[in-house]
Amino acid sequence: MKVIELKNVNKTFHRSGGQKLLRHYLEDILGKTDPEQFFALKDVSFSIRDGESVAVIGANGAGKSTLLSLVTQLVPPSSGTLDVRGRTAALLDLGSGFHPDLTGRENILLNASLLGFSRKQAHDLYDSIVEFSELDDFIKEPLRTYSNGMMLRLAFSVAVNLDPEILIIDEVLAVGDQKFQAKCTEKIFEIRNQGKTILCVSHVSPTLQLLCERALWLDHGQLVMDGPIGEVAAAYEGRLTRQG
Repeated sequence: MKVIELKNVNKTFHRSGGQKLLRHYLEDILGKTDPEQFFALKDVSFSIRDGESVAVIGANGAGKSTLLSLVTQLVPPSSGTLDVRGRTAALLDLGSGFHPDLTGRENILLNASLLGFSRKQAHDLYDSIVEFSELDDFIKEPLRTYSNGMMLRLAFSVAVNLDPEILIIDEVLAVGDQKFQAKCTEKIFEIRNQGKTILCVSHVSPTLQLLCERALWLDHGQLVMDGPIGEVAAAYEGRLTRQG
């Protein structure tokens, strides 16, 4: 079963154009000028089946993070169709969905409810989240008192322990100290081995190639290659070598 499917998806953004004179703003408002657009994604089509682990690779500015923002439905496509089927947990900007004035405990329960869990289900998962985060001594303190590393630990623990059907990862494996990083990596592999779907953005690395069996290569917003991760990674690194 296809759990993620994109058909001819485009995502455009307006360029700010830097500083403008007042008359230029008035011209924009009155529709006398067309704002300059650029394509973050251009005519992208692919599908991911239930249980697949897929990497997205490409240079900075290739459109990788934009793609994940679309899949997590943080932003809509400008055109084309996008379907996502299943409960999604996203490790993007860790902690972006937290409220600084709420305690760690309150943020856990709030995030669980936003993902559709009942109050009982959220409380059943609470202990495992706190245990994984290793923040039991601070869990009843406001999040604004947390260090950045503590907040990242909590956000990661919430995302991976709320039983996602689709796990979205964007360059966030470097969470905490080396011991905790190893723990996070082990948890992600555990999720994959449970047959869950994983979509991951990261630089080509041995860990990425162990985690994913397939890769999508984006370049300037376009999908240039889709295939086994070893073949796609070799082609991508070969281009980097030639350009270097």
